[in-house]
Amino acid sequence: MIDKTYQPSDVEGRIYADWEKAGAFRAGRPERAGAEPYCIVIPPPNVTGSLHMGHALNNTLQDILCRFERMRGKDVLWQPGTDHAGIATQMVVERQMQERQEPGRRDIGREKFLEKVWAWKAESGGTIILQLKRLGASCDWSRERFTMDEGLSQAVIKVFVQLYKDGLIYKDKRLVNWDPKLLTAISDLEVVQVESTGSFKWTAGGEEPFDAVKLGKVLDRNPNGHLYYIKYPIEGSDAFITVATTRPETMLGDTAVAVHPENEKLRDLIGKNAILPLVGRKIPIIGDDYADPEKGTGAVKITPAHDFNDFEVGKRHKLPQINVLDIEGKLALKDNEAFAAGLAASPGLADMVTLHGADRFKARQTIVERLEAAGVLAKIEPHTNMVPHGDRSNVVIEPYLTDQWYVDAKTMAQPALEAVRSGKTNFIPKNWETTYFNWMENIQPWCISRQLWWGHQIPAWYGPKFGKDGYPIDGAEEVFVATSEDEALRKAREIYGPKIRIEILSDGLRDIPLGPAISYKADGQRTTFTAIYLRRDPDVLDTWFSSALWPFSTLGWPDAKSEVKRFYPTSTLVTGFDIIFFWVARMMMMGIHFMKEVPFKDVYIHRLVRDEKGAKMSKSKGNVVDPLGIIDDFGADALRFTLARGAAQGHDIRLSPQTVENNRNFATKLWNAARFAEMNGCKPDESFNPYHAKDTINRWIIDRTWGAISDVKLELEGHRFNDAANDIYRFVWSVFCDWYIELAKPILQGGDGLAKDETRATLAWALDQILKLLHPFMPFITEELWTQTASENGRSNLLVLTEWPTSGPSFPEAEAEIGWVIDLVTAVRSVRAEMNITAAIPLVLSGVSPETQGRAERWKEFVQRLARVADISTADAPPSGSLQLLVRGEVVAMPLKGVIDFAAERTRLDREMAKVEADIKRLDAKLGNADFLARAPEELVEGEREKRDEADSRRQKIVEALERLKGAA
Repeated sequence: MIDKTYQPSDVEGRIYADWEKAGAFRAGRPERAGAEPYCIVIPPPNVTGSLHMGHALNNTLQDILCRFERMRGKDVLWQPGTDHAGIATQMVVERQMQERQEPGRRDIGREKFLEKVWAWKAESGGTIILQLKRLGASCDWSRERFTMDEGLSQAVIKVFVQLYKDGLIYKDKRLVNWDPKLLTAISDLEVVQVESTGSFKWTAGGEEPFDAVKLGKVLDRNPNGHLYYIKYPIEGSDAFITVATTRPETMLGDTAVAVHPENEKLRDLIGKNAILPLVGRKIPIIGDDYADPEKGTGAVKITPAHDFNDFEVGKRHKLPQINVLDIEGKLALKDNEAFAAGLAASPGLADMVTLHGADRFKARQTIVERLEAAGVLAKIEPHTNMVPHGDRSNVVIEPYLTDQWYVDAKTMAQPALEAVRSGKTNFIPKNWETTYFNWMENIQPWCISRQLWWGHQIPAWYGPKFGKDGYPIDGAEEVFVATSEDEALRKAREIYGPKIRIEILSDGLRDIPLGPAISYKADGQRTTFTAIYLRRDPDVLDTWFSSALWPFSTLGWPDAKSEVKRFYPTSTLVTGFDIIFFWVARMMMMGIHFMKEVPFKDVYIHRLVRDEKGAKMSKSKGNVVDPLGIIDDFGADALRFTLARGAAQGHDIRLSPQTVENNRNFATKLWNAARFAEMNGCKPDESFNPYHAKDTINRWIIDRTWGAISDVKLELEGHRFNDAANDIYRFVWSVFCDWYIELAKPILQGGDGLAKDETRATLAWALDQILKLLHPFMPFITEELWTQTASENGRSNLLVLTEWPTSGPSFPEAEAEIGWVIDLVTAVRSVRAEMNITAAIPLVLSGVSPETQGRAERWKEFVQRLARVADISTADAPPSGSLQLLVRGEVVAMPLKGVIDFAAERTRLDREMAKVEADIKRLDAKLGNADFLARAPEELVEGEREKRDEADSRRQKIVEALERLKGAA
């Protein structure tokens, strides 16, 4: 007996346990040994993570595809796993150590620290997996992987070593995003831009004197958000060239001033030298297109070691790179040869060295004060700019010049570009290919090293490099990239010879001075080297490096017995647009290079889940919606169905509690329909054949069910999740519940007979098809009802493993009859609602065919009851004062003379039309304004587009209403 109400909390845990007990999600089930494989790899969530709404959307869409294909008989592998999340995990453990007042990681050393991280992972790292199960994710959990497990680690090492051999991994000194708090390079994805606006304003020679105290207070509150105009003297003249900068402390590392070659005011200065204020170093004035004549002063200071654009300018003009900051963001002016050269040229400014070790923002204020005192500060203006911050440290990120490991991404990108151009991999929606092409065609070297301890340690060892004289070269090293210590030692012996002892420094795992790389004996003029020590690179690989191998490393590569042959390339990747470059592109590069084939055939890109007003969810706004809270309140199915119905290709999803509640109500509607079926004796009948149904209403629902099956199949194959979900919603709510059940009630509640038996069997059959269609979207309630609505013999299978329904031929005569009835009732109801008619109104069928007259006679009582119609008659022409409805090409008149005032109704509709057209004109003007589209927040633009669509829909309804009034007198 089906319970009166559906309680998700009582059902979901039990059903998920049943699925797991049955091994329903396992790939390679014996009965599917010869089946077509279908594989999706999960975008691995951070091991530190908790389920957020982005995860909920992403995994709901993946689960829909996996359940759909599993029901279609394929051997489905949804490969799960988690990412080790280098920075995030290391921060969690370090914070935990700090809270417990334990010694820091540098105090206990790398080995002990990593033991703590693994212990934390074992204790707390599986939280998000349990949460994904609550969502209903049907992953093959027996194959769960972790980016730091032994198999994946071996894959990472093999890939690194091979790419190094291929010349595609190398070490270089370049600018990186440097986090001065975490002391590591970070990726662009880990950088957030924070808008900053200052408040200090001053002009040299103006009414207000320079107030250093006031400036200091302003900069203490916010060190960013100002534009400083500095005059650089021109060598050999009294003239100046003025530059504007937001970071005056970096001027100490300037190596040029650039102006545009076509800048009429400044181009004559190209080829001359400017004198760097405070330092006195001569720097060239160069011509470069990077300098925009329309911005600032038209001249820009070039600091190759502290700005990404300047770095590229420096490469073009072969400028020196002077790094004036250390890893903590403090000024580093001692032991800096290039800086010292400037001091030597201006001995009177040697006191600049006193700033060595000063915090960058404190130094900013000091340097500004000294510039003003030197008479070269022209003015300071408040300036709104975007300042890069670390997303975890929340400190300002520095472009920092440092030695790092890089992948030659440009070379590896070429096959990945061609794969998408040739259609081997398809993006859905197609427009994301443009984004992919743009990134890949302008790709830069990929920095893959991170100054962390948690992660895949770079498999490179360093030893001393000897010169031709047999002595070590100061500052030079041999690099041995190898898959293991033993291989590194073998490679070292090839360089150093068989007689000398070679050892690995155990302290090579620690961030401490490593001591001498050699030991020797001195005997008069003779030096004998007795041992050479190798140290391993202490850095780890970027998390995205191991993630780039995910589609094949998780399948067991490079093990020869792996599942790669069966499931690679994978079928579909479902991911967010924000990691197309960071993850999708890199998987393409790695997959093609190592597997000689693309990693996936289709890439489905979804957008964001926003709040009900269209705003992006963020903790600072307080508008974050917790998916687990929604599951607690409404059930997992309601959340999943809400997300699926909103997942239109290329559009964000607006999530409101009301929408989730509406979809919970849909679940209730289905539950009640199943209870109605049970109470009326509708049980699955194995002997029932829908092809042989005789009753018109039964043939009609069979026809409509087969139509829904066909539509949903095509929509899911085309990744049109919202179309599929909304079609099911309309079919279940409107066609099945509102129409078929209403049509079937008189038969089911009448006397026994063949018609009743057929209707019972048909209703049960249609309900079974609905449960199958809906299962990928709402797996819990459908599985529960599948069990509850079974016949006395039970079900042979869990619904999750049941065959996907197939469609059959259409029954056009049944659709023509019942479709006419539904269209008639719907049209009458629409007029009643539009004109606020409460009284029962007669209908007159005007000049209709004999077939229509017969339908009207057969369904008269039904139409009268559902449309509140007083009577149905026929006539050759519509009566005077009638409103004329066109139902399937024939006129049905509603005599309304004396019921409504036609003139007043026309006036009302004309007024509404004028208002809606004014709204459309205003919205069109707004949406046609390029400035509005460029500046307005995305959610505001989307909201205006929705208003435009709503206004257009309303206009169409008014047009239809006015058209109906034309024939009324």
